[in-house]
Amino acid sequence: MAIPRTRPGNYPAILSYGFRPFFLLGALHAGASIVFWLPLFYGSVEISSLFVAVDWHIHEMLFGYLAAIVTGFLLTAIPNWTGRLPVQGLPLLGLVVLWLAGRVAVAFSAEIGWAAAAVIDCAFLLAVAASAAIEIIAGRNWRNLKVVVPVSVLFLANLAFHLEAHFEGISNVSRRLGIAAAIVLITIIGGRIIPSFTRNWLVRENPGRLPVPFNKLDAAIIIYSVLALAAWTFAPGSTLTGWMMIVASGLNLLRLARWAGERTLRDPLVTVLHVAYLFIPAGFLLAGLSALLPDSVPPVAGLHAFGVGAVGSMTLAVMTRATLGHTGRELRANGGTRAIYVLVGLAALARIAAAFVPDMTMLLDMSAGLWAAAFLGYAAIFGGMLVKPKLRAH
Repeated sequence: MAIPRTRPGNYPAILSYGFRPFFLLGALHAGASIVFWLPLFYGSVEISSLFVAVDWHIHEMLFGYLAAIVTGFLLTAIPNWTGRLPVQGLPLLGLVVLWLAGRVAVAFSAEIGWAAAAVIDCAFLLAVAASAAIEIIAGRNWRNLKVVVPVSVLFLANLAFHLEAHFEGISNVSRRLGIAAAIVLITIIGGRIIPSFTRNWLVRENPGRLPVPFNKLDAAIIIYSVLALAAWTFAPGSTLTGWMMIVASGLNLLRLARWAGERTLRDPLVTVLHVAYLFIPAGFLLAGLSALLPDSVPPVAGLHAFGVGAVGSMTLAVMTRATLGHTGRELRANGGTRAIYVLVGLAALARIAAAFVPDMTMLLDMSAGLWAAAFLGYAAIFGGMLVKPKLRAH
């Protein structure tokens, strides 16, 4: 007998599955916070946060928007892995309130104190990691327990961010640790869903060469990537780190090439996953070159290839596909969906370019505008699907 995917209850549709509130809130926060950050960065507005403007921006991208999207994905994927019912109703509402409390605490940390803000803000990712671990263990789905590790590292990076910003005045190691945790998540989860979705589409629509299944080479590349990211986190300017990152770039490019992405161009929902992953080898390469050629390649180029490119594109790709599939709609990218894919890709390219010509603020403004349009566009196109009940099959 099929396992019921939701438990009947007196709560709105938006609280029936984790992707619904967290994808919507995460997208709104990603877009709105960037719109607010530019005048904050230029000194036109102020905020009651103890974080300097750049730190507030980095923090809210990593531990606000990204944390929300990761949570929405995990709370939706774990029931499929374990066969257990999803977190929904009041427990889900509790996580949403905890996430919102973190955003308020960070924004008003100058009023409540850095320690109180840190406790409130860090509680969310701790709760998410605990919830994910409990569900996976209860379902005896041991092989997926590894996804709890990067989520736990993301929590530790958030805690370190608060400590570093308070005692050092600005974040440094913790911002790279947060990005590294995000990239590891993509190499693990993306390495599962990209070849899987690609294979399903190719078998149905374009028979021929198929993605190579996950094997020991994939595992070795993930492990090596973790080591390279660890070196980058703690010694970003080291020559050894530079070469490790460049090798990681080549290995991840090899991994991507094995997934037959060039054969999926007729389906943007699949193609965008491959394009998003392409920013991972790009980030490794730029970060490696920055260590070896610091006068030519700025560190923020690699940071934003990872952040805006890989994380931004991959989250939008997953959000759109999951929203369509889990709300009972056809897996097809309409014009609006294709547009937001292009917008976030252009935002990444503009931000990387802005790193090389920091005096050309037009590129920074352009990147911010494109990013905001992509995520607010997602909210406009998919928001109605997220707050309404799943369509019934006819």
